[in-house]
Amino acid sequence: MAAITIKDMSISYNKGKTFVLDKLNLNINDGEFCVFLGPSGCGKSTAMYSIAGLLEPFQGKIYFGDSLMTEMENGKKKTFVPPQERNIAMVFQEYALYPNMTVRENMGFALKTKKVPKEEIDRLVMEQAEKLELTPLLDRRIAQLSGGQRQRVALGRALVRSPQVFLLDEPLGNLDAKLREQVRYELKKIQKELNITTVYVTHDQTEAMTMADHIVLLNGGHIMQEGTPNDLYDHPSNEFVAGFLGTPQINLFDCQVVKEANGLTLDAGFFKLPVPADMEDCLKSYAGNKVHLGIRPSDMELDPNGAITAKVDSIEPLGDAFLIYVRLGEKVVVFKYAGETAPEDAELHLAPNPAKLHLFDPATEKRINA
Repeated sequence: MAAITIKDMSISYNKGKTFVLDKLNLNINDGEFCVFLGPSGCGKSTAMYSIAGLLEPFQGKIYFGDSLMTEMENGKKKTFVPPQERNIAMVFQEYALYPNMTVRENMGFALKTKKVPKEEIDRLVMEQAEKLELTPLLDRRIAQLSGGQRQRVALGRALVRSPQVFLLDEPLGNLDAKLREQVRYELKKIQKELNITTVYVTHDQTEAMTMADHIVLLNGGHIMQEGTPNDLYDHPSNEFVAGFLGTPQINLFDCQVVKEANGLTLDAGFFKLPVPADMEDCLKSYAGNKVHLGIRPSDMELDPNGAITAKVDSIEPLGDAFLIYVRLGEKVVVFKYAGETAPEDAELHLAPNPAKLHLFDPATEKRINA
């Protein structure tokens, strides 16, 4: 297995005039499950293709462990190890399967070319086929399979090998919801069992939060924040991170920081919140000015003495909870209520959890509180 180190990597498709990725620096630990997350066009697949050796950077270095895979300077190669020599396994969004072969033959093909004994190939193929529910399909040809079944074959073909780096580009996109959950669980389990350094590309935050040891959230060719799922969710470094992670999205308010006799207050116009004692120091310099306040829907609760009074606009049942959309003037705010039945009142009083307030600078959009 191998750790992956990226140093000052830039990707340009027009000889350095503009950059898809700009001076990317990243360390992925040996055996880690790292997820590249972000919206379409943020550079996550581009970064993965560079790790695979399918794309030559304009600038920078890529290491697998202590071995230099790529060194580029102003579009010129100093070192470049081709993909077939990097000992990687990769699953694309497209299946890239051999249509004239059966599922069994597709899954075992890479092992066969390496002259692995037939008995060992059969054992490895059967092992992964069972985990991916492909056993009844092993003797079918690819043309006879659905899109989801083909995707599982592509996953199985990669998993039967023993690569030092496993690269997956949105591999679950063609699976139905139930199967996606199952394959997600199996993938994470297999990755831990084999201890393979894994890079997984997705725009789906649920996949990222449930699977990753390490999330790298990208936007516009730059890393917005990296860390554990809890790091990014509980302590977003800026408004983009706070808004991208979390379903439903975080509620954001423009607030005036008001200095009063008993301390600081956040005045959003529709409500006022006292600033918690542990946040006062970081907000002192903002007294008399505005900040952005973020409150996640799950970090509010019903409270007859709550500072936020709002009119119910609509209610969405989730089975184990309710999403309640409420109005504060013209602004619609969402509140996640975990009660057994939805509240029947037309007006609700809500109290945010003071320990889970997120404060951002309006000019830089960077986090203010620790």
